[in-house]
Amino acid sequence: MAPRGPDQEECEGLLQQWREEGSSQVLSTSSEGPLADKGLAQSSLALLMDNPGEQDAASEDKWSSRQLSDLRAAENLDEPFPEVLGEEPLPEVQGPLWAAVPVQTGPQYADCAVLPMGALAAEQWEEDPAMVAWSIAPEPMPQEENPIWPFEGLGQLQPPPMEIPYHEILWREWEDFSTQPDAQGLEAGDGPQFQFTLMSYNILAQDLMQQSSELYLHCHPDILNWNYRFANLMQEFQHWDPDILCLQEVQQDHYWEQLEPSLRMMGFTCFYKRRTGCKTDGCAVCYKPTRFRLLCASPVEYFRPGLELLNRDNVGLVLLLQPLVPEGLGQVSVAPLCVANTHVLYNPRRGDVKLAQMAILLAEVDKVARLSDGSHCPIILCGDLNSVPDSPLYNFIRDGELQYSGMPAWKVSGQEDFSHQLYQRKLQVPLWPSSLGITDCCQYVTCHPKRLERRKYGRDFLLRFRFCNIACQRPVGLVLMEGVTDTKPERPAGWAESVLEEDTSELEPVFPRVVGTIQHCLHLTSVYTHFLPQHGRPEVTTMPLGLGTTVDYIFFSAESCENGNRTGDRLDRDGTLKLLGRLSLLSEEILWAANGLPNPFCSSDHLCLLASFGMEVTAP
Repeated sequence: MAPRGPDQEECEGLLQQWREEGSSQVLSTSSEGPLADKGLAQSSLALLMDNPGEQDAASEDKWSSRQLSDLRAAENLDEPFPEVLGEEPLPEVQGPLWAAVPVQTGPQYADCAVLPMGALAAEQWEEDPAMVAWSIAPEPMPQEENPIWPFEGLGQLQPPPMEIPYHEILWREWEDFSTQPDAQGLEAGDGPQFQFTLMSYNILAQDLMQQSSELYLHCHPDILNWNYRFANLMQEFQHWDPDILCLQEVQQDHYWEQLEPSLRMMGFTCFYKRRTGCKTDGCAVCYKPTRFRLLCASPVEYFRPGLELLNRDNVGLVLLLQPLVPEGLGQVSVAPLCVANTHVLYNPRRGDVKLAQMAILLAEVDKVARLSDGSHCPIILCGDLNSVPDSPLYNFIRDGELQYSGMPAWKVSGQEDFSHQLYQRKLQVPLWPSSLGITDCCQYVTCHPKRLERRKYGRDFLLRFRFCNIACQRPVGLVLMEGVTDTKPERPAGWAESVLEEDTSELEPVFPRVVGTIQHCLHLTSVYTHFLPQHGRPEVTTMPLGLGTTVDYIFFSAESCENGNRTGDRLDRDGTLKLLGRLSLLSEEILWAANGLPNPFCSSDHLCLLASFGMEVTAP
């Protein structure tokens, strides 16, 4: 234990005096309390600290610890704070309130700071480096009245200004290939036309988005909310106002509870097909009954029990619509229109599954669109095909033929390059079994093999085969048994060596088959050229992981013609279905400037596709 020096004894005596004085002041008046003790402690501490050099380090630490303990005891008293040594209380400041404001991470979400209600009053605060993320909440200033935002809880994200059209925000332009139609929707030129617009849109099912949340880390959580996205989608439908609407990734509960009632109020009649199995989304085709009359609707399921090639739950939907011509035109007619909508398997490695699914859809389209004379009515095939332009699957739809034998399965869609992998699944011949009931020309088998009635054979008929050549030959591997299998039967005189048998071949249809090749005869071409005409950059319909690509298409019927300039090139000309215009797509750079997809203005990870068509109106 350290010896007690005179300085230390003087300090202890002074501390004892300070305690006695503080106790007497507390008992003498009720207006003095712990804060007075605190003031005395501070004055005594200042007196003792006037000569810090006279104390050694050990005594200074001991003195400081005892003093701090006494100060803490004084501060913990529950009595109210009195006025200290006659000082006047601080006047209450009517100034700005202090509130926590999170540090802003980007200018696009500058209005997303949440201001808490609690605050502290202060006369003046100095800047403190420890309070980096704090600032003074500004006083409310009179502002112009903002447009009403229709969703609760999303007030921080402002809607697009009402005076700016939706398509101008996304920098999309309408490419018109024809003259302006008249008020009835018909156009005079080479002949009257029935004009209509069709939209194809993958609207991003909410369940799928939540299952793959890592793909949307660049998005603010508020813009991924379904109520926010639903309002944007409906705004887009209302703005473009298509006559036919083909949707993919339509969540079942959202369809029945919100989408279908809202679209019905907009004048649409809707058909929906959910994916098979436990999937919660599907495809929908909606049309306006004021423009079309339904002839038939055919849902398509790609799942086939027992077939490994077709064990996926993707679906399609095929409608046959009859255009309604205004009565003022007299006795005129328009050919039916076949509309097919689908969402093909995503898996980039399973191109064989994609081809088989597309073959089933094309066979259904062939059946629905085939007319009595064997030709086809105008056809529109659209959807998310999960294949890039100029891939084998794309070329098969456009050119009507594909040689697939030995092709790596990943190459079919062209989504990713797996050529570096040692094992690669390759397409085998035939691509799908005959039990599927679809030929290599992507048509259903119409004449099934005829089963002949069971033959009734008598004893005399069967004995005719007793000594034929095949009966007299020793079977391979027959055990030699003396008196049983060791002799060769002798043909009796008068028995023929062969028996003329009746033609028992079944009457099966002869399918035109080319080994390792699949075909179709629908003559389809794409609405989009897949390159922006102004800059020559690739068009983009989606941006998975920030990489722009095209996987959504609208194909329509077109007549092929010979190209006399370059051999092997195919030219298309409009047939009974004429392309009148389309909504331009965007480049990857422009979408990057809008923070990718989805963004506050486009509420899906895909862009919508929109095209205008004209159909010939003929006299009966």
